Amino acid sequence: MPTTISPTTKSYIAGFLDGDGCIMFQLIRRKDYVYGYQIRASIVFYQKTTYRYHLEYLKDIFQVGYIRDRTDGVTEYTIVGLEPVIKILKLLQPYICLKKGHVEVALKINSLLRTKTKKRIDSSKFIRAAQLVDQFGVLNDSKTRTITSRDLKMFLRQHNLYPRND
Repeated sequence: MPTTISPTTKSYIAGFLDGDGCIMFQLIRRKDYVYGYQIRASIVFYQKTTYRYHLEYLKDIFQVGYIRDRTDGVTEYTIVGLEPVIKILKLLQPYICLKKGHVEVALKINSLLRTKTKKRIDSSKFIRAAQLVDQFGVLNDSKTRTITSRDLKMFLRQHNLYPRND
């Protein structure tokens, strides 16, 4: 990602995200993860395929993610991963209007998942982060979200990983 992006460009991109974009955090079942789940962060910009060049412009700026043409005439520019998503949200935060709540919750999730060392976070922090992820179901008016922090808690209990109240 370039180090200098003008305030005008940041404002334009923030407006694009507010109107034709989505900020998502999801719990994804992962059998190879200690806690059984991954928290996936993503930003998606949508545009009619005729105007795909708008998305290519964004990809040129951010230098991350991928563009995909759907069969319904819509093209998506998707950025996945906690680090790039948070970097972009921090960059755009002063200009975001409609999705301010999304950004605030995303930054709280990030602060719970980030550690100063490469050491794994404890399960109680992961649960709190997952509970914040649940808020994205409401923020995005999701009708298809099926995995919630409740599923994570059940998994942790079944595998004796649920935090104790010592």
